[in-house]
Amino acid sequence: MITSRRIIGALAAVGAGTLVLSGCVAKSDVDTAAAFEVSSTDGTCAVSAATAKSGTLTFEVTNDSSKISEFYLLAEDGLRIVGEVENIAPAASRTLTVVAQPGEYFTLCKPGMIGEGVGKAPFSVTGDRIAVDGPDAELKQQAVDLYAAFVKDQVGQLVPTVEDFVTAYVAGDDETARALFPQTRAFYERIEPVAEALGDLDPRIDYREVDAVAEELDWTGFHRIEKDLWVPAQDALNADGETPAWKDWAPSTPEQRSEFGDLLLADVQELFSYVHSDDFTTALDDQGIAGISNGAIALLDEVATGKISGEEDWWSGTDLYDFAANVEGSKMAFSLVQDFAAAQGEEGKALVGEIEAGYAQLEEALAAHGSLADGFAGYAELTDGDKRQFTDLINALAEPLSQLTGTVLS
Repeated sequence: MITSRRIIGALAAVGAGTLVLSGCVAKSDVDTAAAFEVSSTDGTCAVSAATAKSGTLTFEVTNDSSKISEFYLLAEDGLRIVGEVENIAPAASRTLTVVAQPGEYFTLCKPGMIGEGVGKAPFSVTGDRIAVDGPDAELKQQAVDLYAAFVKDQVGQLVPTVEDFVTAYVAGDDETARALFPQTRAFYERIEPVAEALGDLDPRIDYREVDAVAEELDWTGFHRIEKDLWVPAQDALNADGETPAWKDWAPSTPEQRSEFGDLLLADVQELFSYVHSDDFTTALDDQGIAGISNGAIALLDEVATGKISGEEDWWSGTDLYDFAANVEGSKMAFSLVQDFAAAQGEEGKALVGEIEAGYAQLEEALAAHGSLADGFAGYAELTDGDKRQFTDLINALAEPLSQLTGTVLS
């Protein structure tokens, strides 16, 4: 039986409240995991089979394209993300492990990690719904409940801070808005995979300009406001490194500021409503501890694919705030499942120790440049050596962390 010490401690950390979750949750001890091979090319996404029985599924994704790629398992609506694996370098492989309930899904690859992706194809899961059983079922449910509480707490803090941020922005109090920008985003960055699973909500809240242009979307959200608050120099380039920052763009009028502010408020309120809905409960229950583990992996991928390159907060240079918040959210998710990994014998214990050491080293490196409480240095202040150190530490943590889901489901 896994100890509840760490779970009880985490519950105290997110505060008191009534946690109501119901229905089946994903079984973590399925006897056999169904394995699929995926080849991601510049124009295709070939999956070795298009059907599976409900339970644990593993997708071994090989990037045969010329660009960094990612692979998605999407829900029936083609928007909600059930599972994803990102930052797959050319000629490299990564594994996605999910617990899939019966239903209709889609598989999709995204070479270059922008745009609509390629090779979108139906994927069917048949059989019975998977439910938790075994001696640790109650503790597994507690972990899911705790993650739900953590997400609700972060979004609950996000709403009023966004209101303060938007109020300052709309009023033209740019100094206050600039000070609030990175602190406000931290609440979002800790739980970003939740919003990413909702189709177009994360693009509306958090897309960079280069992403919106690539996908032909209206550019709104945090980064549209960021560009107003840190007006680019006349010779500045956008994050694509090619487009002049002032091309087809001008600072927003007061009316436009009001519109962008109202849109961000509405989108954040939609996120708040979702995490307090039955749909959120069902989504967490269906994925169980695998969903929590995959969330930890996804947040570290966020660091690797945007923050470490300085492309996330292109105008403000506040990337280290997002970096730190992603790491905090990833570590929180890991803390809720690490006992289940450690219970898988000596190899599980060794994996947990390696991951814990990786987080500690990354946190130590971040602390050399500031903190969320006291502020971080601007991204432009990082030396090439600093960036290499962060890249090496992220890569060192990403490798054992990528094994976490498979281990907790063993």
